[in-house]
Amino acid sequence: MPTAPPNIVRAAYAELIVTDLDRAKWFWVDMLGFALTTRDDEALYLRGCEETTHHCLVLRKGAEPAAACIAFRVWAESDLAAAEQWYGERGCRVQRRPAGATRGIGESVRVEDPLGFTLEFFQATDRTERLLQRFELHHGAAIARIDHFNISVNDAPAAYAYYESLGFRCSETIEDENRLYAAWMHRKPSVHDVAMTGGASPRLHHVGYFTPEAHHILRLCDLFGAIDEQRHIERGPGRHGVSNAFTCTSATPTVTASRSTRAITTPAIPTTSPIDGTSTTCVAATSGAPRSYRVGTPSRPRCSISMVASCRRLPSTLSGPRSSSVPTASANTLHHLPTPSVPKD
Repeated sequence: MPTAPPNIVRAAYAELIVTDLDRAKWFWVDMLGFALTTRDDEALYLRGCEETTHHCLVLRKGAEPAAACIAFRVWAESDLAAAEQWYGERGCRVQRRPAGATRGIGESVRVEDPLGFTLEFFQATDRTERLLQRFELHHGAAIARIDHFNISVNDAPAAYAYYESLGFRCSETIEDENRLYAAWMHRKPSVHDVAMTGGASPRLHHVGYFTPEAHHILRLCDLFGAIDEQRHIERGPGRHGVSNAFTCTSATPTVTASRSTRAITTPAIPTTSPIDGTSTTCVAATSGAPRSYRVGTPSRPRCSISMVASCRRLPSTLSGPRSSSVPTASANTLHHLPTPSVPKD
């Protein structure tokens, strides 16, 4: 009998490699408004004001900018064994890590998934003070919590099928009658925990963080402009079509050197810039253009800040052969996803 996948709760944290910890602290803590849980000579551990977990972002010092891993929290400790077995059955590199291998995190499992990304699964975490009503500590964009990851993939239907097999559900897509171009999928009750869009892969496109109100985003733009650092405003502020989020995309100093290496390879998806850090959207100006289908409950207006992290994946340190087990697309992946029935008031 096939092993059930781990019971994933939500997107939990990203670990990025930065070249200058002090510069990274200026951007993420002083400007954006993350809370600094702790730091050492090698890393910064940050969280949003709503969060009681140890961190939602690790910035680790390294030789060049890169994405080390993206992490999901699972429901129970038993899900770590499930992750080991589920990925092992698919020929993936798997590593069980002791508690404290990442500061503030309990025992975990890291894998190199069939798409080539390094994922971490954990359940236990050190608890921290919730700063939601510590208004005297709020500044910048008053970051509340992590929202999602956006990854670039060579094969969107295969990526969709893979995350579907992990138990993710689809909220929205960009597709036409013949092809799926992008998808937004979730485990927590929101628009998405992970989005997959066409591009050079494996590559982390951006990490999205939630802020309570639109004026926090506008204030952040004013702050960057006031000190002549507006170059960090990559796109926005504005509203996404897909997800309905009011958003601003910021280019971090940790990835400036590598962001120009990203190239959109998916045809027929107009974007404003090859280094655009927002969710890819389409302009249905001609017949047959990609269309966006909403397949979940209607999205509520949200406020988010998407941090451009269009950087390469850090070479895996996991041992063993690479997996070639990428799921094929299921029949409903490409088009004609079910239209939701919206309950009447």
